[in-house]
Amino acid sequence: MGSGFRIGIDLGGTKIEAAALDRDGRVALSRRVATPVGDYSLTVAAIVDLVGAIERELLIKAPVGVGIPGAISPRTGLVKGANSTCLIGRPLKEDLEEALERPLRLMNDANCFALSEAEGGAGKGRETVFGVILGTGVGGGVVIGGRVLAGLNAIAGEWGHNPLPSPTPDEIPGPLCWCGRRGCVETFLSGPALAADHRRHGGESLSPQEIAAASRKGEEACRATLERYAERLARALAAVVNLLDPQVIVLGGGLSEIALFYERVPPLLPRHVFSDFVDTEILPPVYGAASGVRGAAFLWPPESAA
Repeated sequence: MGSGFRIGIDLGGTKIEAAALDRDGRVALSRRVATPVGDYSLTVAAIVDLVGAIERELLIKAPVGVGIPGAISPRTGLVKGANSTCLIGRPLKEDLEEALERPLRLMNDANCFALSEAEGGAGKGRETVFGVILGTGVGGGVVIGGRVLAGLNAIAGEWGHNPLPSPTPDEIPGPLCWCGRRGCVETFLSGPALAADHRRHGGESLSPQEIAAASRKGEEACRATLERYAERLARALAAVVNLLDPQVIVLGGGLSEIALFYERVPPLLPRHVFSDFVDTEILPPVYGAASGVRGAAFLWPPESAA
């Protein structure tokens, strides 16, 4: 579109962030607003307003990529599998293209995160990157040779809705997931799941960040909660390694900030991986919370903005 910019949108459950990236992939301008919870029409309007605000300020018109907490069904063109349930069954891509008067590229937010970290982030120079979202939900994205693997059914990387591997007796049948199944990885490894596990074991009602802070101060119950989580995370990631064997796994989302996991999970992987050695690295993100919006912009190649 002649501006040299690409605009990325990260549509989250609590916030919508937009950013304009220049030719070199640097953020030139960013804006964010609260997500209109449960209201599809207001969500579409909020995205359109963010794009308009950025374009007016920079005097540009740019290609737009959008990361969403779900996927577009290749069969129907409608949103599916979104934990922001007001999006499910809606023609989000079509509605945004009509409102913005241009074609869009839209993809799962975990795919956008993985793409961002593969492009100059923690996965830079690696052939195969698995990006993990550990937050309000649990998602994953796969990047091979610098390209996102979306999959035939647009669900590649969706490990959060596999069953937790090798469940212990007290993990069966597992909590009920919003998707209608029980015992999904997400019901054990999301932020709310970590807090719920702490309460189930007699702990106070604390946020994951509060649990991590108390663990660092020597609170044994909080440390035990994080150890249980790390062991479950190792089992879940081992299944990914057995299937995909990525060179690096990059953790994202709010729980990726808990340093204990990078210490405890790697030595637990060999118990569950079908190999005589496990060299897979587990790394924190370079771009953190900015990876979603950055990866959404990268859905368009640089030449599209030239």
